[in-house]
Amino acid sequence: MTKDQFLASLRTHLTGVPLAAADDIVADYASHFDEGMAAGRREEDVAAALGDPARLARELRAQAGLKRWEEERSPSAAAGAILAILSIGAIDLLILLPVMMVVISLIFALACVAAAFTIAGIFMLLFSPFAIIGGHFIQGFLGGLAFLSGGTAMGCLSALASIGLVNFLIRYGRFHLRLIKPITA
Repeated sequence: MTKDQFLASLRTHLTGVPLAAADDIVADYASHFDEGMAAGRREEDVAAALGDPARLARELRAQAGLKRWEEERSPSAAAGAILAILSIGAIDLLILLPVMMVVISLIFALACVAAAFTIAGIFMLLFSPFAIIGGHFIQGFLGGLAFLSGGTAMGCLSALASIGLVNFLIRYGRFHLRLIKPITA
């Protein structure tokens, strides 16, 4: 995407933002392009680094709505801030929720299989001494150890996947919290 395409898309998606604020935002992002091209980067690389202009505009509208609420404290400013935040959240829910449901289901299934393998291994270890007839004691004992170790390994993998999922959600939440609550120096 070129500089002109990026800025045009950004301006188009900044509907609802006061004209002066939209002009300032577009000018600020135009300066990002100018600085990047002065440093020898291509327009396409700068646009890729800045991200999707539609998403960026939603976040900027949310920031503008929150800033307006902080300055005015009126019902219309509150409604604007709430709608701006919900517009970001709605998009995230439509994209993130189905993916999260699949990932959580897979982690749960892995944990269930791990529990089943562990229980099967324990039963095989407990009942292998009674398999003396036919000489299957060693096979039962080794099979029980195999199931037990496999269940433990799968349990560890499901725990690691759960930790990774929680860490991802925390980073994702912090990204949006940074938008809602600006960092003060």
